[in-house]
Amino acid sequence: MNRIKNYILMLAAALSAASCLDKYPEDAVLEDKAIVTVEQADQAVIGIYSAFLSPALYSGYLTLLPDIQADFVYAVNGYTNTYGDVWRWEILATNAQVEAVYGALYDVIGRSNFLLDNAAKIRTTLTDDDLLDRLDQYCGEAYFARALAYAELIKLYCKDYKSDDEAKSTPGVVLTEHYYEKPQIKRASLYDSYQLVLRDLDRAAELLALEDDYDPTYFGPLYNTIYFNEYTVYALRARVALYMRDYEAAIEYSSKVIESGYYALSSASAAYSSSQSYYDYMWTSDNSTEVIWKVGFTSTNYGGALGTIFFNYDYTSFKPDYVPAQWVLNLYEASDLRQASFFQNYQTGYSHGLAWPLLIKYWGNTDLYNEARLLNVSMPKVFRLSEQYLIRAEAYCNLETPNYSLASKDITKLRTARYMNYGGSAALNGATAMDVIESERVKELYMEGFRLTDLKRWSKGFERTPQSQSLSNGSSLRIEADNPLFVWPIPQHELESPGADIEPNDSNK
Repeated sequence: MNRIKNYILMLAAALSAASCLDKYPEDAVLEDKAIVTVEQADQAVIGIYSAFLSPALYSGYLTLLPDIQADFVYAVNGYTNTYGDVWRWEILATNAQVEAVYGALYDVIGRSNFLLDNAAKIRTTLTDDDLLDRLDQYCGEAYFARALAYAELIKLYCKDYKSDDEAKSTPGVVLTEHYYEKPQIKRASLYDSYQLVLRDLDRAAELLALEDDYDPTYFGPLYNTIYFNEYTVYALRARVALYMRDYEAAIEYSSKVIESGYYALSSASAAYSSSQSYYDYMWTSDNSTEVIWKVGFTSTNYGGALGTIFFNYDYTSFKPDYVPAQWVLNLYEASDLRQASFFQNYQTGYSHGLAWPLLIKYWGNTDLYNEARLLNVSMPKVFRLSEQYLIRAEAYCNLETPNYSLASKDITKLRTARYMNYGGSAALNGATAMDVIESERVKELYMEGFRLTDLKRWSKGFERTPQSQSLSNGSSLRIEADNPLFVWPIPQHELESPGADIEPNDSNK
């Protein structure tokens, strides 16, 4: 069943200072006035989607901080110190952004649990098949939202998944599957944490499965959607499988998305208009055949502004807090059109007069700017087809018997869509494969929130060397692969909340 609706999304409520596991969704009714109809369940699902608008999540901290922390950008002399402690690797358990991400993700989980607990009661009162189908749809969306929130918590607040055996003795996250039961505020194992994600994704895939005769021309395309569906589930399943080093599953689920025929890479060489390509249009209008799921914004209901720190435009000059690392700029070949889509040279308004390529990828949605003068506001594109190609290529290269030929085909497919002319093929072999894939992930997914996790998965550190007008405090940083801050600290207020028995991370110590 496909959700085809035109909701006006509601903003999520502000996070409270209480434990993230001990509060009601702010726009939900309390237990004695619980959801009792399918229409009320519908409204609860709207609340789940609205929670993803939080600037602590994809339109803000969850996307920006991992890449700022890693080696993608440099703070500029004269910057506002926004996220400065993250850039300097001075992250404490009291960091407000780390707390906000944690809280916002558990808010999604709480909302999902609220719906799922109440849906079980509603189902016993229904006899109408259409209403039962609608309720199943809503439950599928809630299962997926919960799986996504837990997957993000695991990614940021847990160690890398090396093997099933090791994961069974490695701390995961606090798990709660019911809204009306006070959870044991104790971390499950990393293994059990991921098992819950996989179970939720299995449930979501079943409940969100498309009809066999699904016709996009009648029901609407699946690409560029702001709603969850069967293929959104597969996209997350592929990502999670890669993070769990289950390469066979990563190939299986990424292939479901790639070979579905519902999505197509946006060409960086084919013209959408006289002034931009289809790939450019994806970033300026948040509209693309390769977007699997995005967070939906309107001019009156939107999240954070991803591009602010890269411009700080006051309608007179640009004073960016962060500029791209030179090593990133050097990766792009002359025929690689992503560079022009992502970066543009500007003279900054600082007294030192720095001229540098700034990140125009997040300059903002032109429709939102024209309608409401919203600067640097873009709809986060959480799942894109290009990531699925990259997942599959990396998985092919890490099989017990690597398949470099198929990995090469995936990288070639991606490059063909991004280069002015790409007539050759990406010839991968045992000596070069991971270098090529790592480089391609940088060039394609720059500042989309993957870098810190990628480095953690590859057991790699990095070293910054100063570049023009980069802040001295942080520009000469050397980070080893075993640095505990690759795993974010558990927020201090969670460790100290009444009844909590949460094991801290090494980064808490």
